[in-house]
Amino acid sequence: MRRLFPLLAGVLALETSLFAAVAPLLPHYSQEYDLSKAEAGILLAAYPAGTLLASLPSGWIVVRRGPKQMLLASLVLFAAASVSFAFAERSPVLDIARFLQGVAGAGLWAAGMAWLAAESPRDRLGEVIGAALGVGIVGILFGPAIGGVASAIGPQIVFTAIAVLAGALALGAVQLPAHASNAHLTMALLVAAIRTRTVLTGFWLFMLPAVFAGVIEVLEPLRLAGFGTSGPLIGAVFVIAALVEAVVSPAAGRLSDRRGRAVPLRAGLATAVVIALLLPLPRAALPAAACVVLAFAALGMCWAPAMAFLSDAADGANLPFAMTFSLANVAWATGHMLGAAGGAPLAGHFSDAVPYFLVAGLCLLTLLVPLRARPSFARRQRAREATH
Repeated sequence: MRRLFPLLAGVLALETSLFAAVAPLLPHYSQEYDLSKAEAGILLAAYPAGTLLASLPSGWIVVRRGPKQMLLASLVLFAAASVSFAFAERSPVLDIARFLQGVAGAGLWAAGMAWLAAESPRDRLGEVIGAALGVGIVGILFGPAIGGVASAIGPQIVFTAIAVLAGALALGAVQLPAHASNAHLTMALLVAAIRTRTVLTGFWLFMLPAVFAGVIEVLEPLRLAGFGTSGPLIGAVFVIAALVEAVVSPAAGRLSDRRGRAVPLRAGLATAVVIALLLPLPRAALPAAACVVLAFAALGMCWAPAMAFLSDAADGANLPFAMTFSLANVAWATGHMLGAAGGAPLAGHFSDAVPYFLVAGLCLLTLLVPLRARPSFARRQRAREATH
């Protein structure tokens, strides 16, 4: 574990950094390739589209073949797609490269989280997984800064460097012993789990914040650029927003352990309703940036409790951990893709207010849904121990 965790932490941080790096670059690519809002939305949605397509197959392969092979294959694809993205000369090539980055990202998270879970002591599993998710948030923090640097010195240098780092991590992973998977999974079990009400509810709860995030990340960089904000400053806005999210998210997770999943989820959804209605109103850069930061704070209140809710539900349906995280990946990718690719055309045809009002309506309706899931393994285990 002493060698495994640092390597996988580097993998997850690099993946989330690459994902978050593109939002500050949208004005650059929009000008370079004369992209419309809809085309910018497609570029932003290409990554989660790749993740959506690859998430369940990645989890299935990890369960059947073990995590090491999937991790290595995903790192190779990740590096190749990053080089292609760096030197793309046409917007369709950018979209394809970004899609392949998303495919690789799905494999990296499914393999990395399953490998950590397999090598962690059962009584420290939550601590280790929480630390890994924290590393992902750190990557998201650096992503906008990387995008800001790329807008200043050129994407070729920055994305080639990311590919080199991926190659170095692959060399490190080759030297680690493989872990054979002994989890049980059948298609019938997977289908039965996905059809349960609590799993579907958890899926929606993880998808809805991603819809909101997708709308924000395609509209707000263009909106800020329209107010005269530079690429590095747009990157700084998203760094601050991610920092706030990183502070709020663990606190929301701890609250969900103590008070139940519904308490922080309902607070986050109610806050999201208000912020979604406020986001289209500012007519200057500073209040627009403040709304972005507040929106990410609302998202931070939702992610950890939603993931915990989905984990409780999937655990109750006897799904292996790799498939549970793959379901979360599918939920995130579906939501982010819908938010980016759907919100941008609506904003371009009508106004930015329309997709934000739709998000507010969805959050408001979700507040009416009962939020209960079966207890997780850890809580069932503690309950059994308390009776003996």
